[in-house]
Amino acid sequence: MTRDIDISLIRTFLAVAESGGMTPAALALNLTQGAVSQKIQRLESLFETTLFERHHRTIRLTADGERLMSRAYRLISLNDETWQFMTRPEFSGEIKLGVPLDIIRPMLPNIMRRFSREHPKIQLTLVCDMTEKLLGALKAGEIDLTLTTESVPGKEGTLLLSDTLVWIGAPNGEACRQKPLPVSLGSEFCAFRAPTLKALDKVGIDWLAVCNVGNLESILATVEADMAVAPYLSSLIPANLSVVAADVGLPALPAHFINLRLPDSGGTLIAQELAQYIRQGFASVSSAAA
Repeated sequence: MTRDIDISLIRTFLAVAESGGMTPAALALNLTQGAVSQKIQRLESLFETTLFERHHRTIRLTADGERLMSRAYRLISLNDETWQFMTRPEFSGEIKLGVPLDIIRPMLPNIMRRFSREHPKIQLTLVCDMTEKLLGALKAGEIDLTLTTESVPGKEGTLLLSDTLVWIGAPNGEACRQKPLPVSLGSEFCAFRAPTLKALDKVGIDWLAVCNVGNLESILATVEADMAVAPYLSSLIPANLSVVAADVGLPALPAHFINLRLPDSGGTLIAQELAQYIRQGFASVSSAAA
């Protein structure tokens, strides 16, 4: 026979378990101590087991109480997530998301798929360009929010991923040993260009620009063909390319950060909703990497 669990009983159970007593749980839940005690009794009756051992004024979980703890958190989490999903406003319209060229494919598909599935009435349009141009478009109101690759981390709520620039080349390639060093850098607006050239000049390595366009495919094609090396975020390296070995002697490159930028006003409700999906997507990637 199927039985339903009252979520309020689970909340009360967790409050008692976390606070260590009926009285502090009652204060946290804004209930009387008697009401808390009754809820625990109802839950124990439902499961036909004792969840707490009572010793004078202190209580502690029984073995069955400890078994319930992890599932209790999952029940509350799913309940709250479902409530938020079903009661949030139904958005419609168009939203324009700026994305630097090098992080579209590895990071965005899953985020966009989930957002579009859960908000079918929103037209999500990608605007792909270099970070400097995307920030300009954001300031001009031409896009609603943007991802960026920058040399400084964003403040709380805007930093999505911390990473390090590395040198990439063709597997077993020779471009990394050539003099002058052939480097595929992209256009003058590429966020990686200035720190890369600064690192090379600092150690006195002569370099030759092989690709000076903003097209990512062109940059990666020259690297794959072993015509050049290029700076790239370590977590986003394409599978067909490799990190240049340290013994080659190329200089270390600085940290870089993927940030999420919204207008100074905070953006529209739709933009804030998409921003939350993006934060969750990057958080899951960071957790998996850890």
